Amino acid sequence: MEPTPTESTKNWLSRWLMCLCALDTTSGQEDRGLPALRDLLEELGADILQQPVAEGRTNVFATWGEPRIVFSTHLDTVPPFIPVRKEGETFFGRGVCDAKGQAIAQLAAIRQLLAEGRRDFGWLGVVGEETDSAGATAAMGLKPRFANCHALICGEPTSLKLATGQRGVQHYVLRCRGRAAHSSTPEHGSSALWPMLDWLQALRQMPEPVDPELGAQIWNLGVLDGGDAPNVIPDFAQAHVHARVLPGSDLESRIRQLRPPQGSVELKLSEPPDRYPRIPGFEHAAMPFGSDTPQLRVLVPDRTAVLAGPGSILVAHGPDECISLAELEAGVDLNRRLALHFMDQPGICAIPSGERKAKR
Repeated sequence: MEPTPTESTKNWLSRWLMCLCALDTTSGQEDRGLPALRDLLEELGADILQQPVAEGRTNVFATWGEPRIVFSTHLDTVPPFIPVRKEGETFFGRGVCDAKGQAIAQLAAIRQLLAEGRRDFGWLGVVGEETDSAGATAAMGLKPRFANCHALICGEPTSLKLATGQRGVQHYVLRCRGRAAHSSTPEHGSSALWPMLDWLQALRQMPEPVDPELGAQIWNLGVLDGGDAPNVIPDFAQAHVHARVLPGSDLESRIRQLRPPQGSVELKLSEPPDRYPRIPGFEHAAMPFGSDTPQLRVLVPDRTAVLAGPGSILVAHGPDECISLAELEAGVDLNRRLALHFMDQPGICAIPSGERKAKR
């Protein structure tokens, strides 16, 4: 039976957001929220498919008919768990905007569309977006169920704007080897730290490209360590460099060209950048963060996907993560309008025409 929303949207949003955010579903233990999520989806009359990914980690695919439009977001949150609380009409706590608030706004939009007599929707919740993207990888097994899907609407806190795309992600480990010696006789050793510092400084002085739709290419020195004691010439040094890269990036070649003789480079992770279509009538903006969208859009026959949702990335992952009821309501409206756009205009171009080259 189709659900009839006798309960006000505000009350529904508040009730279910408080329910889902009361549960600790940090990455690796997403199934702690599974019973409550099932209750929500059953209330909406969904057919529910659970896709095991790993111990305690399950993707959830809910459908209402043969899905032509599929909403998606992630089920995991970053640690530490912060219990949810409501102050006035603002919610605070882990996941209220990243990304349980996205799930609630998407499902509330489906609730409204069902009440309007629309059908043929899907909703996909994936595990592991904040860590290993294991859920997105496993979701490739659901591709036959997306045979008639026109578009994927992925939810992340974008301040209600449609992302123009996202930068790629690369993680490098830079290492230098030296020779240990007593600190009073440095001439008998060879420090691994000084060439490492010179290497990083040379990399810092290189200009980074800027893309008009994706923003600037950046890299962060997240971890730097070396040596065993302050009175010993260090025989090793290691640096973890995490980069947000643009199409055509030459960052890896620059890192290797600047490498000192005693240095080595290991590429631990490489995810490509992606661009998303511009949809008439919607506001667009560059987003600084990454998501599972590039991988999940492969499920859609023509790869049409958009990335948008309520809330701000500036508070996500922080101790004061929050979202207001007004933002959630605006997110419901945004998701509803996107769904109607794709239902009424199937076959819209998935890949923007004309690659815009990055400039230095």
